[in-house]
Amino acid sequence: MLVRNFMVTDVVCVEIPGNRDDVLRILKRTGISGVPVLKDGELVGIITRKDLLRKADETQLGLLMTPDPVVIRPDAPLSEAAQLMVRHNIRRLPVMEGGSMIGIISMADLIGAIAQMRLTLPIKDNYVSKTYALWEDTPLSLVGRILEISGYDAIPVLMEDGTLTGIISERDLIRHSRIEDGVEVSDFSNGTDDDEWTWESIRDMHTISYGISKIQLLPIPVKNAMVKNVLAVPLNAEVGECALKMRRARVDQLPVVNGNKRLVAMLFDRELIKVLLPDQQGLRKN
Repeated sequence: MLVRNFMVTDVVCVEIPGNRDDVLRILKRTGISGVPVLKDGELVGIITRKDLLRKADETQLGLLMTPDPVVIRPDAPLSEAAQLMVRHNIRRLPVMEGGSMIGIISMADLIGAIAQMRLTLPIKDNYVSKTYALWEDTPLSLVGRILEISGYDAIPVLMEDGTLTGIISERDLIRHSRIEDGVEVSDFSNGTDDDEWTWESIRDMHTISYGISKIQLLPIPVKNAMVKNVLAVPLNAEVGECALKMRRARVDQLPVVNGNKRLVAMLFDRELIKVLLPDQQGLRKN
């Protein structure tokens, strides 16, 4: 199973110099998590949803992007792609051949490959993760901060009685964001209130007003932005079955529930792709 057999060749890219707002529109329209950045036709970086959300007031693509992205060759095995994604905590790898980008392979592509393998080993022993949960009335702006602090890409949402009611991800935050333009004022006065030698009458006052453009999350509760009717799996679900569910539903994670339908864990695609790693070969044969 080689990268070339699972990579996407029709890659959406952006060019430097370019517009941050165009990147936001692309991510909203396509639902993808990141785009390669080109300069004069050469790959120079990657911009992701995380970059837009964490650098909300940055507009320059060169400062938004992660430069010198990790890449892979088309004849590399999928196990190498999984190793690179796990080691560098990334979701996509540009595929390079002869110094040019010929495609991209993402975590979703690896999940599709795992679905084809029809693995029957259970998820509960090696692939589920503990998680946080949010109340359905949590403000969306706070959700963004919690995702940033926790490092999670998605968090389940509970009702007051603890019942699972939805899930919120970075993809949903991007869909419920907007560009807000404003003006900020900076004071460059030479004196300060702590300077006993500076009289108010002679203090040099210099102020400058400048325009800002920020990505802002809508002022709504998480229940109005989350995905409802969440697809969940039991603890005894099998790897192949879960990968197929993720692939068909085009989701990056599945809540894991017990017999009482109560949330007990999460299954993230970044954990599931570890089944492709060389040290998991023995497990796959059992």
